[in-house]
Amino acid sequence: MPQKSGLGRGLGALIPGGENAPVENGVALAPVDKISPNPRQPRTNMHPEELEELTASVREHGVLQPLIVTPGASEGQYILIAGERRLQAARLAGLATVPVLIRQATDQQRLELAIIENVQRADLSALEEAEAYRQLAEDFDLSHEAIAARVGKSRVAVTNTLRLLKLPDSIKNALIENRVSEGHARALLALATPEAQTAALRTVVVQELNVRQTEELVRKLLGGKPVRKPKPVPPPDITELEERLRSSLGTKVSLRAGKKGGTLTIYYYSDEELDALMKRLSK
Repeated sequence: MPQKSGLGRGLGALIPGGENAPVENGVALAPVDKISPNPRQPRTNMHPEELEELTASVREHGVLQPLIVTPGASEGQYILIAGERRLQAARLAGLATVPVLIRQATDQQRLELAIIENVQRADLSALEEAEAYRQLAEDFDLSHEAIAARVGKSRVAVTNTLRLLKLPDSIKNALIENRVSEGHARALLALATPEAQTAALRTVVVQELNVRQTEELVRKLLGGKPVRKPKPVPPPDITELEERLRSSLGTKVSLRAGKKGGTLTIYYYSDEELDALMKRLSK
């Protein structure tokens, strides 16, 4: 059986022993001021509270997991591949050097590996992930299927995430500010014009509609069946599970809990989506 490429196996292919490899064999110390940020870093926003917590940990214990870098244009200079938060925390903590693993990587590989690290840690917002996929598709001429193979997602999930870039700025800003979720945004995409999407967004925010209620609103606006009487709002843990399943499977999911067990409904909208779901679920 042919061995997968390094990128296909993610960060574990670059770090002997995986992401939690100890700071020893093969690890060098690099001056913090000699490491330049990854120009392809997909993550644009960092929560100040999380960075403060990491900085406090780094100040007390140091950087326990090495950063991954590639040689820069001049000797002694490096370009960051993975470890943006650790690098920033090290600077804020006043460290002079940090442990690094030095690897050769092209511009495309720097982007792919940065996406892999952030996706594995769930650090990217939906829009940051979409923009990173756009760069892979447009700058490096990768198909959605090829992107999916590199980042460990289904092709349908990659395609659906990329569609978020078509949203008007009003909805993108609502996503960034966490006033709506990715599920809300995907539902609003079904409306034909930015004006209709923005008008629906106002209704969603003012009435504090959940994702299922937003889907019903969109269906009504599209001339579908009248919106049924709103069902009781499910418990937060059920809603969270549905959101996680939607994100993982890249499609609409409905979870109904009963006194003993319950039902899980997975929706698909084409034979291609069904095939992709079957492959993902059979792994």
